[in-house]
Amino acid sequence: MKRLKPAFWDYRAADSGSFKSLFNFRRIWKLAVILTACVAIVPLIVLAIVDLNVTKHSTEDQITLRISKLVSNTERTVSFFLEERKYALHFIVKSNSFEKLIVKRNLASILESLKQTIGGFTDLGVIDASGKQIRYVGPYDLEGKNYRNEEWFREVLERGLHISDAFLGFREVPHIVIAVKHNLPDGSYYVFRTTLDTERFNKILSQLERTEKSDVFLINNQGIIQTPTAYHGDVLTKLALPVPAYSDTVKVVEYNNVDEKLLTVGYAYIKDSPFILMIIAQKDELMKSWTSTSLVLVSFLAVSITLILLVVVGVATRLVNEIYLADQKRVMTLAEVEHSAKLASIGRLAAGVAHEINNPLAIIGEKAGLMKDLLSLKDGNIEKNKLTGLADAILASVDRCAAITIRLLGFAQHLKVSVEMVDIKEIIDDVLSFLSKEANYRSIEVKVDIPENIPRFVSDRGKLQQIFLNLTNNAFAAMKDGGHLQIQARIKDEGHVSIAFIDDGCGIAAADLERVFDPFFTTKKEMGGTGLGLSITYGIVQELGGTIDIISELGKGAWFTVTLPIKRKYQEA
Repeated sequence: MKRLKPAFWDYRAADSGSFKSLFNFRRIWKLAVILTACVAIVPLIVLAIVDLNVTKHSTEDQITLRISKLVSNTERTVSFFLEERKYALHFIVKSNSFEKLIVKRNLASILESLKQTIGGFTDLGVIDASGKQIRYVGPYDLEGKNYRNEEWFREVLERGLHISDAFLGFREVPHIVIAVKHNLPDGSYYVFRTTLDTERFNKILSQLERTEKSDVFLINNQGIIQTPTAYHGDVLTKLALPVPAYSDTVKVVEYNNVDEKLLTVGYAYIKDSPFILMIIAQKDELMKSWTSTSLVLVSFLAVSITLILLVVVGVATRLVNEIYLADQKRVMTLAEVEHSAKLASIGRLAAGVAHEINNPLAIIGEKAGLMKDLLSLKDGNIEKNKLTGLADAILASVDRCAAITIRLLGFAQHLKVSVEMVDIKEIIDDVLSFLSKEANYRSIEVKVDIPENIPRFVSDRGKLQQIFLNLTNNAFAAMKDGGHLQIQARIKDEGHVSIAFIDDGCGIAAADLERVFDPFFTTKKEMGGTGLGLSITYGIVQELGGTIDIISELGKGAWFTVTLPIKRKYQEA
């Protein structure tokens, strides 16, 4: 993990002011990864979803069309099977007299002819008006049976035709009956009846092309299964699914079975019969081709997303790490520049201090020379008080030099990082003490207005010294001899204090105000300005959690205001 962890991962900027988020490289890395990944992955996912939905709907439409065609073709086959046998019965009763049909030999001959030509007939029977079957040929002993109370018999008398659903009847086996009524010339009538070969009927349905786990069968209007099924129950049992709504055309609907599996159901009501053709298949079986294609697409999508994430993470890590390294170089460079600026400030102070030290040194030299002259007198009459006064003058001058040197060293020492309880007035006085000679030489009047209610607070003394020194030097550079500088501090609110540096110097043009804190921007190139003083000051103020503002007008001076927090938590380096 240490090898994989980038250099910037645990980096935290100790002091970066209001721009702290710009140096939170872990956050920048996360945003880069998230945004880049979203831009790359979201369109891919959307495209995949759209493709899956389009292909799914297309596959469902193809399945619906295929089942509709299969139902339609099967419905025509079943209808033709029933119509053919119905018309055969009509032809027999119209082409044969009643007397001929009740002759058993003739009836048997007709049955044999039907079996050899059309097929699908099991028996034939002639039933008189009373419901008694007066003649029967077939495998069962049904001659003499009376059907007067059977529902199918009453229906055939009313409609002239009856096609029954599957029932047991006297045979005690499932069978289907077609019966037609024929009127005789004397006004009476008889019913000509046949039983269809259900095996052949079932064979028609079983030979249909179907998918795995699909079923083709017939039910009646009550949902009773009429032909054998593979998955939905036995003949003459009730189908678990609801009876579909009546329709003149082929319909395809979807149901949930008892196992909560989605079923695709195609059905058609067979005309002039009690039958409903049902073709039922499990939808997931029908959608297998789409499912397998979808798995390939999803797998490709997963691999693509993984590769994209790896590339995005790798590239983002590399770029953010480069930014981090560049920022570290920037920090080092700025530290060197800031250090150079500190040394320049100390050098400038040292130049002023040298003038101050020259005066006590001249006094020391003068007094020491006088003492030497007195000691060289031949008469040896030296007044003790005279020598003591000269020695005291020398010691006073030495103390003055020591104080100046200690003050300079203390100022230089405070330029180092030193978080402590600070007093604004004390720091400003220290800064001005080193610039007093220049102020006197140039007749610059400096007024300090620091109210007593300005509290002491915790801050970096050295950085505050450098801020105030830079702003004071900047004001001195902008003013001509005889200028005026006012330094005032105010409590801005409960948590901040503002220090203003107001000069009556040359001022700054409005077009340059937005650039005064930019590195290397200066309006004093002819005077050797580097453009780093205000830039460094701006950076130090930001590090302390404060702000710096400027109000200026060309030819009317400038007003720099530094606002610092009174209460702020500092992290140890």
